[in-house]
Amino acid sequence: MASLTGRIVLTAARRNIQYTPVRFCKMMNDPLEHATGIEKRELLAKAAGNENPFDMKVFKRGPGTKESPNLIPSAFDARLVGCICEEEQTYVNWMWLYQGHPKRCECGHWFKLVEKAPV
Repeated sequence: MASLTGRIVLTAARRNIQYTPVRFCKMMNDPLEHATGIEKRELLAKAAGNENPFDMKVFKRGPGTKESPNLIPSAFDARLVGCICEEEQTYVNWMWLYQGHPKRCECGHWFKLVEKAPV
C-alpha cells in the first residue's frame, strides 16, 4: 500500500514538473501595446528619444540676474518652481511663476517663465 501511495505522489509530482516550464515560458507583450493615455504618451516620447517628456527633471541654476534670469519652460500661464537657495539647505523655497512676470527668489536669483509648446 505504501508503494502504491508513493507511486501516485511521484506521478503527480512528475506531471506538475512537466507542465510548470510551459507556464513560465510565455513572454509578455510589448508594454506599449497595453499602455493608454498619459503612460502611452510617455512611452512614445521616450521611444522618440525624449527622456524628459514632462519637464520634471531638475534644472541647474544659471547666473540668475535680472538681465539674464533662469528660464523655466512651461506650456501653461503659471508654474510652481522650487529653489534650493544654498547647497546644503534641507528645504525648498516654493514660488509661483507667471507668464511675462520675472520673479526673484529670497536668495536673489531671478526666474522667468518661457513658453514651450505642449507635446
